Amino acid sequence: MIYVKIHKGLRNVVAISDESLIGKTLIDGNLRFVVSEYFYKGVKKTKEEVREVMKVSTNLNIIGKESIALALELQLITHESIFTIQGIPHAQILFC
Repeated sequence: MIYVKIHKGLRNVVAISDESLIGKTLIDGNLRFVVSEYFYKGVKKTKEEVREVMKVSTNLNIIGKESIALALELQLITHESIFTIQGIPHAQILFC
């Protein structure tokens, strides 16, 4: 399953994370990335539900192999736009 959390504001931010990453800290050299429950742990969704959310969102923050694979499948990102930390892919999408 994948977690989806919508942070409402002037411009909504949709945080999407593989379930297994919630609460983990990823470290690569001096870089430290916290997959915080506050930011990422929202509602568990199926892959199909996540695809539908991704299709209509304009500001996404995505982490995890399963989640990133969906964004690639939908052609929302390219492999060049993916940042990897401790072997875990992460990408941000902002449509204006």
